[in-house]
Parts: sequence; structure tokens; C-alpha cells
Amino acid sequence: MKHRSTALLLAAVFSATMLGACSTEPVSGVSQSQSAIKLADRNWDNFNRAKIEKFLNTYGKNSPSYNPAKPPYAVFDWDNTMVFLDVEEATFIYQLENLRFAMTPEQMDKALRMEVPKTNFAKDYNNAAGQPVNIDLVVPDAVDSYRWIYNNYKGMKGQLSLADVKKNPHYANFTTKVRYMYEAIGDTFDVSIAYPWVLYLFTGMNEQQVRQMVNETLEWQKTQPIEKVKWTSPASLPGKAGVVSVSWKNGLRLMPEMQDVFAAFREAGIDIWVCTASFVDVIKEISSNPNYGYNNPADRVIGMELERDANGIIQTEFRRGYVQTQQKGKTKAIERFLVSKYGYGPSFVAGDSEGDMNMMQDFADTKLVLIVNRLKGKDIATLSKQAVDSYRTPDAKILLQGRNDNTGEFVKSQAHIKFGATQGQILK
Repeated sequence: MKHRSTALLLAAVFSATMLGACSTEPVSGVSQSQSAIKLADRNWDNFNRAKIEKFLNTYGKNSPSYNPAKPPYAVFDWDNTMVFLDVEEATFIYQLENLRFAMTPEQMDKALRMEVPKTNFAKDYNNAAGQPVNIDLVVPDAVDSYRWIYNNYKGMKGQLSLADVKKNPHYANFTTKVRYMYEAIGDTFDVSIAYPWVLYLFTGMNEQQVRQMVNETLEWQKTQPIEKVKWTSPASLPGKAGVVSVSWKNGLRLMPEMQDVFAAFREAGIDIWVCTASFVDVIKEISSNPNYGYNNPADRVIGMELERDANGIIQTEFRRGYVQTQQKGKTKAIERFLVSKYGYGPSFVAGDSEGDMNMMQDFADTKLVLIVNRLKGKDIATLSKQAVDSYRTPDAKILLQGRNDNTGEFVKSQAHIKFGATQGQILK
């Protein structure tokens, strides 16, 4: 859950004609002997597409000042920027539904408690009886059910098939309460606690096992509708926490417009990097596997890191000496790994949320910023408003690209269409 000021509400129904009526800028500075780099129209806002094309032709190989020994580079967030929804979260659901864990019950207990305060979760996460819940109440319930699964599932120490395990209430109790914890922790405590928490469930795996699970997740998500899903823990196993429920959105989709962007940046000779708050192995797989159309080398991903033993087995510990790649941590990681390499900051940055705000504004070398509009508030709303205020002007630096959460697709405007809505909204 890569979670949850100016208040401006612009709501409108966007017809195809109106959405396509945006003005564009001509590509300049390209000699007749050169072929201007273009993006396919698809569902881009026309102004945004033209600005990105102009950037590519102004700073890429078509520029007289381009130096292949010192190329410009771009940094992209991944979840909800390069794809619709969140790959880490989708993998988490797949992991739960298919019981893909390599931990003993004791290791699971440690992972679920890792650095989580003992204070009650936010009131929205009270149980069905209206009572507050905290980590000391819900973890014993989840671990008790995991212990039953561990001793009975043939994928662990038992003999039962996954189908048979799913018939037992311990399965729903474990999966629901772990998924509930993810939301409750994220909406109650700081992101520095919430973001690493879900990663610890990879404990006991190696990189290839994680990447294989991502592959399976993406194949599964292709078959899933875009919808809200709700799980409720079984009343027959209330445990200490009681009955709890949790909801989320399903139906991850790849973004053809962003696949095009990666291809166009490569064509322009602009280096591509990903800086993500997801686990590095998760994003390495989707960004580099040619099956998914992004084709970015695996070593071009900067993300969350965990300690590994001498055999590459993931440990329940954040990697020592590494920052969390969220908010200011993204800037620090870019400074450490990229500015030190190139000698300058990114020319282009793309993201969607508060966690990307710092890397969007902290580098003097940045010429263009793309925000995928999810109506996020707080600080990033100030950048989104800049995009609205400078829309269709020649010196616009911030671009706001609309999206429809009902279809998982871009729309030809700045507007975000919420799940279940038919009208677009530009700013929160």
C-alpha cells in the first residue's frame, strides 16, 4: 500500500473528442537527416506526449550537444507508474493464496512483528465487534493458523493438497489476518515501518524463487478482473483479535504507453533507471523479462534490499548500510548510485505518489517530470497543481497524466477517474 495544499476540484465528463483536443508542441532542433523520435498516440494526453517527444529530441541523440560518454538519464518509479496497481502487493496476494512461504512458524512470528509498534491500529481497523486491535493480538492468531498449515500442507511439512488446506478455516484465518495487518500497519504507522514489513515475508527464499513467483503472479493477474476484493476472517476462529476484514483492488495491468516510453528513451540514447519502494528482486523480474515489454536490464533497478546469507537466502533484516527507497530515501539512493556514477542528476523523473516527491524536485538537472495522476494529496499535490497551471505552455516542466481506474488505462487528459466513477477529476 504504498499509502495514502491546494484544494482544487475540476470534475468533467471527458468525451473522446474533447480529450483529443489538446494542443501540442512541434518537435524542434532535429535536422532533416535525423528522424524525430515519436511516441505512439495510444491514450496519452496529447500535450504530455508532445512534451516527452520534445524532451527526447532535445536531450537525446538528436541533439548536437549529446555526448554518448555522458548521456542523460531518467529515473522511473514502478508501481502505479509503469503499471496499473502494485506488483509488490499483487505478489503478496499470490503468495498468500498459494502459501508460498519458506519459513517456520517461529520465523513467521518474527517477520510479522518486525519493528511494528505495540500500540493499537487506527480505528478503521477495529474488529467486527468494534474493538481495537494491535500486533500482539493479531500475530498470535495468524501464527497459530500458519502452524496448522505448516504441519499439514504438503508444500511444507504435511500431506494435504492446497485445495484441501483451503477447506480448513485456518487457511482463511491466516491469509486474511496477514493481509489485514498490511493495511492496518500502513494506515497506522510511518511508511518506514510499513514498506519493509511486507518484504520480510520473502524470508527463506532466494532471488530466483522470488522472481519465479513474480512471473506466476503476473500470469495470474492477466486473468483477473479489475475489481475490489474483500476477505473476512472466519467467525469460527476469532482468536485474540476477533473477526477482521480487509479490502483491496485486484487486476494489475501492464502499461503500453510506458513500455513505449522505455523504448523511446533507449532509442534516444537516454539511460533508464528504476527507483522503487518495492523489493528489488520483484521489480527486476517485471522490468527485465522480455515477456512484459519493458526490457530494462535487471541491474538498472534500485529498490528495497534485505540481508542475504552466503547462499543468497533472504533474511528477516533490512540490508545494512542501505536506505529505504521511499520519500527522501529515493533521493539519497539516486545520489549514492547514480549521481556518483554520472556526475549529475536525472534529466527526467516519473512517479505517482508522495514517495516520489523528493526525487522529482531534489535535482537541479531535472528538465521534465511526469506524474501519473492518482489524486494524491499533501506535497505532491503542489506539483500536480503546477502541472495544471502550466498546462499547454511552452515552459511546462511538470506533466500530469490521467488514468481510469475502471479500466487500468491512461486517458487522453490530466484527469483521474476513480474506481466506480464515470467523471474525471484533475486535482484532489
